[in-house]
Amino acid sequence: MTSLLTTRPDAVPGGAAPAVIVTGAGGPAGIAVVRRLIALGHRVVAVDADPTATGAALATVGLTVPRADHPHFVDALVAVATAQGADALIPTVAEELPALSAGADRLAAAGVATWLADPAAVAVCCDKAAFARTLRAAGVPHPPTTDTTSALVEVPGPWVVKPRAGRGSRGVRLLDRRSEVVEALCTDPSLVAQTRLHGREFTADTLVSRTGEILTVVPRWREETKAGISVKGTTFDSEAVTDVVVGALEAVGLTGPANVQGFVAPDGDAAVVEINPRFSGGLPLTLAAGADVVSAYLTGIREPDRQLEHLWFTPGVSMRRYHAEVFTDRSGAPVADPSVSAAVWA
Repeated sequence: MTSLLTTRPDAVPGGAAPAVIVTGAGGPAGIAVVRRLIALGHRVVAVDADPTATGAALATVGLTVPRADHPHFVDALVAVATAQGADALIPTVAEELPALSAGADRLAAAGVATWLADPAAVAVCCDKAAFARTLRAAGVPHPPTTDTTSALVEVPGPWVVKPRAGRGSRGVRLLDRRSEVVEALCTDPSLVAQTRLHGREFTADTLVSRTGEILTVVPRWREETKAGISVKGTTFDSEAVTDVVVGALEAVGLTGPANVQGFVAPDGDAAVVEINPRFSGGLPLTLAAGADVVSAYLTGIREPDRQLEHLWFTPGVSMRRYHAEVFTDRSGAPVADPSVSAAVWA
């Protein structure tokens, strides 16, 4: 059910502070959360379905668990928590949230606290057609969207066609001819078509309290992306963006961490394209700008009745992402990085 990937010398649970389980340790968001928690001195158990997940090598302990659609996914997490002395779980994969919500009582019985968004809110965010209807009903600016050819007349081109349930840039197509859009929708009923927005693309990292209070909105320009992940960006302050982001979050009723993506048109108007009910891949920039949403979220998990403080950030902080490597031997033990000073490994 679970297998050990890596273990550091300080990983033994006996007498140590309770650990934090971080799921999705192979993704950018999971890696960012693991790195932040380790930097703060937490004992971190990183889990992923991929036995070579990078975040597992960065954590105190790395373990392999089944995918969220496996019937023993929650069983594996309970086993991990029991073996490693974990008292809190931070998910970083949206597709895991339904299974975690269904298994929250079992996790709680094992001593693992969670803070999970309302499953109905998560379902709306993960369904682009339902999300469009929800924002339209709430009057939140959003590109015209349809999943039927009959309503395509209400969705002006040019178009972006994408999976109704998907993430990143997977399966996204930019189309300029209505006939191509009709063919795509007829061929694959799981697709939606949207009017393609123009302007500057942004992501806003957010945290909403359990009672619905907006604790922070940190907008950043997506200056360059690769495979849907921001690799260059800069934080900025905008009342128009903050207002539309808050409106979208309130419309879907989401709590906890989320990242909201959208565009600012040349005339300054902002519109929301989607909400991902999880930490973002560009999370390190928000952390560098001063909004420690990871620590605040962990506090909210462990102390559900505590009133969390508002988080402020510094506009104008830029990020330029580059490749970095983590090396391990056959046993999973760290191998020295040749690009780091030998003194670090002494």
